[in-house]
Amino acid sequence: MKPLPDVRPSPIAGRWYSSDPARLSSEVDDFMAAARLPELGGEVVGLVAPHAGYQYSGPVAGYAFRAVQGQAFDLVAIISPMHQPYPQPFLTSDHQAYQTPLGSVEIDRESVMRLDGELEALCGMRLAAVARDEEHALEIELPFLQRALSGPFQLLPVMTRAHSPSAARALGGGLAKVLAGRKALLVASTDLSHFYPRETAGQLDATTLRHIGDFSPEALYQAAESGEAQACGLNAVAAVLWAARDLGAKQVQVLHYATSGDVTGDDSSVVGYGAAVILK
Repeated sequence: MKPLPDVRPSPIAGRWYSSDPARLSSEVDDFMAAARLPELGGEVVGLVAPHAGYQYSGPVAGYAFRAVQGQAFDLVAIISPMHQPYPQPFLTSDHQAYQTPLGSVEIDRESVMRLDGELEALCGMRLAAVARDEEHALEIELPFLQRALSGPFQLLPVMTRAHSPSAARALGGGLAKVLAGRKALLVASTDLSHFYPRETAGQLDATTLRHIGDFSPEALYQAAESGEAQACGLNAVAAVLWAARDLGAKQVQVLHYATSGDVTGDDSSVVGYGAAVILK
């Protein structure tokens, strides 16, 4: 008998999103159905999507994943922050697959190993493999992909704690080399500003989304350093933008913006959420 694969169990199902497969499928489908997209000016290379609990950020995430609904990709690289206090700059899963209520998503171990080698060559850093991590920002994107894409896909999971443009540029360059020639999708997982009054959040988030929309990771870092922009997944977004640029992408379209206050009715302290698509 073939042994069962080593699958990472979900630490957030039933809390961040429904643990019931039928309910989860229905909610994700409804989020995507409610999204009204503009005409997209090219082929989708990547997405920027939020990673809060679905009751807060699901409607915004629906815009991002609606852009690839019905499409097929062999490989999806999700780049997210790592919120847990691991010391390593780049992390990946030590498991063979991620589990969600909608089934398991197999990790492409060959692509993980190739990226590890590219990172070592580009910046002297490597991917640290972790088991049974508690990180939500990467997993939260999986049910959307499971419902949006038309067929099975393998996963290249990367979580980053590196906080420098040079590290993000190296990650982007490594990703581009690994994904070149593949039917692949990049996903940057990020929320925007955290716990400001709505007016302040709106100003910060407008700047962040403007630089994302301008396809400028350089300007995004400059704005973050000056305090004019904020995103917990800044490094993930920048890496994905650089990777997409190396893969031939030419433009970014910002699709939607909202805050937690739109759900809670409390505008005194909100979290911002944005969705964007990267095109070539």
